[in-house]
Parts: sequence; C-alpha cells; structure tokens
Amino acid sequence: MKWNKIGRGSLASIVSVAMGLGLTACSKTYTVGYVYMTTAKANPGLMNGYEVDYQSGTLNVLTDSPIPTNGRNPVTVVAAPNGHFLYVLNHDDSTVTDFAIGTDGKVYPQAVYNIGSGTNSPTLPTFPTAGSIDPSGKFLYVTFTYQGGYTTALPGPGGIAVFPINSDNTLGKPSTVNAGRNPVAITATNSNHFVYVVDQDSATTQNLLAFTANTTTGLLTPLPGVTINNTNAASTGFASGVTPNAILQDASSQHLYITDQASNQVLTYSIGSTGVPTLIATAPTDAGPDGLTIDVTGKFLFVVNYTAGTISGYTFGSNGQPVPSTVAASVQAGTGPTCITTIGVPTNANPSHAVYVYVSNQLSNNITGLQMNTTTGALELIQNTPFSGSALPTCITSVPSFR
Repeated sequence: MKWNKIGRGSLASIVSVAMGLGLTACSKTYTVGYVYMTTAKANPGLMNGYEVDYQSGTLNVLTDSPIPTNGRNPVTVVAAPNGHFLYVLNHDDSTVTDFAIGTDGKVYPQAVYNIGSGTNSPTLPTFPTAGSIDPSGKFLYVTFTYQGGYTTALPGPGGIAVFPINSDNTLGKPSTVNAGRNPVAITATNSNHFVYVVDQDSATTQNLLAFTANTTTGLLTPLPGVTINNTNAASTGFASGVTPNAILQDASSQHLYITDQASNQVLTYSIGSTGVPTLIATAPTDAGPDGLTIDVTGKFLFVVNYTAGTISGYTFGSNGQPVPSTVAASVQAGTGPTCITTIGVPTNANPSHAVYVYVSNQLSNNITGLQMNTTTGALELIQNTPFSGSALPTCITSVPSFR
C-alpha cells in the first residue's frame, strides 16, 4: 500500500474510521468488508463468506463458511441497506432465508419464509428469480416465475412478492402483485418510489415493466404505458432489447441500465418525474452480458459477460450513457461469470484508496478479484485470485465492515 502525505483533517477521518473498526491508528491491515456468494450444486444450497483485506483485497474465508441456505438452488443474495442482514432466494423451494451478519462477518440463519402465505403447496407462487430492497429498508420485492396453480408443465403468469421488513429485519406476510410471464430481475429506486422489473417474454420486446410503490404498504401500481395480463398472455411495458436479463439503477435514480444477452449490449434509460423510462442510448458488450454494477465511487459501470468470460468497463457520458472504457473495455474473469460487486473504503477516510471488484464465476466455481483504479477505472487482478468457492456459484454481494 502506498502511503501519501495527508492533512490533519484527513488523518483524523482515517483514525476515526479505524477506531470504529476497533483498530489503532498505526494498524496497516484490517477487514474493509465482507463478500457473500450463493452456490447451487449442493442440496441444500450453500453460501460462501469471505472477509476482504484492506490493503490487498485478498478474500479470506470466514471460519463458518460455507453455510447452508436452508433451501434448494439459491439463485441470489440481497443485502439489507443497513448491512446487517442478508436475504437468500431459494428457487426450487420457493422460499426466502434471512441471515443476520455478525460483527465478524459470520452469518446466522434466522428464519425461512414462503414466497406465498401459509404452508408450501402447489397453489402457492413458485420459483423466485430476483430480489430488491427499497432504500428505506421497509420492503423486500421478490420476482417469481409462476402464480399459484401454474407450473412448468402448465405455464402461466408470474409476479412479485412484497414482503414488509420489520424493525428487527424479520419479514412479514407477503402480498402479491402480477408481473408478466417470466420476470427475471427487479430494482427499487433510491429516491422516487418506483420499481422496475425485467420480464423475459419472447412474445414481446416490451419487457421493461414499471410500477409506482405505495410508501406505506409497498404495493405496486403499473405506470401508464404498462399492461399487466393476469392470464397466460404477455404483459407489455417499455422497449427492452431482445433478451433482457439484468437491471441496475444509478445512485440518483435518474437512470436505469439493462443488459440484453441476445444483442450483446447494455441499454440506458432516463427516468422522468412520472417514473416512465425513456431509452436514450445503447453500448456494446462482450458476448452474453449478465450482471452489472456501478462502483462505490459512482464513476464507472461494469458488466460481466457470461459467454465471453469477461468484464466490460464503462465511464459515463454527459447524459448518463455508458461509454466503453479505454483502459478496461474487456478484462478477463472466470468461466461463466454471473454477478459482480464492488467494495471500498469510505471516501472521507481515504479517497485515493483503490476499490475492489469481485465476480462470481458459475462454471469455474470461484471468484475473480480485481483492484480498481479510482481515477481511471482500470482493473488489475488481485494477488492469489481466483478465490475458490463451492460448486455452481449463482450470485455475489458485499457489505462494508463499517456499517
């Protein structure tokens, strides 16, 4: 690590953060955060946990890792805004498991919740695919493939389960909102109470569904221009490419980004005051774009490409559109990358310190770790990467240790 000359105010900020982490001012190593990865090969599925070394970005396996997710085929993990809880979606059991995160990063399962009310039965909603929490931490939104009574053999409409999140981070009884025949991704915006869902229905190219969220109940109402069909017919919204599969918003809630795995591109939308998304630009990716993230500084966008096994990096243009990076246009990851997450030191503590980037690789059963240059967005492999994981990783997330 390179130590720079700093002013008294900056030094005080660093000491403050260090003391908050239980460190002395002369410490040169500590844990900057934790990384969690769901894996689907075992039955029940597993979640791997790691601590992130501040100086190097090296992932050190937590002593209780891996831990069962208490469900089959966990497809993703969602971190609460306060960084103290994780929610894992178990696809094949149609459940959500919540985990408390200890001060040392270890996770502790709390309860398992059905996507529908009551007990498991064929009449309940099935197969959760993605989740998002509103920034206030009041509601967990979970997309699922089939409404109660429908199955793979008898396809029908999917939907969104709206879980109220209690003050202790437990989940209340969910409500259900209809949402297309194959919803696969969702995001709840930061400041304007809109929720956006990516449907993946081959019968239409208008697969971006938009809703306004009730701030009291969390329930969703389709925006003008969105038609939700409650039968086995396509729901339609806004143009979204050929096969959209992941969605992301920026910190200002002014832009949405969607990957289109069939057309190898990322689409950019502006969000108007009414919540209606307007397509403003597209940018090329490598083959098979999947998960995407904006780094913790907010200056760079990264997309993982499942087929190519790479990461595509972008800066932002004047209206928020991605501009292919000149220093990280195509960076090697592992085989079959699915999700990407970034973590770093708070900017008031050390604005020059690197940000770390981690990618879950589904077919090579590991994590690619990289260090991001905060000035240019360049990515450099971390020493000892890749970091091993359990079989068939599905997704990855991170939380800071200074929660």
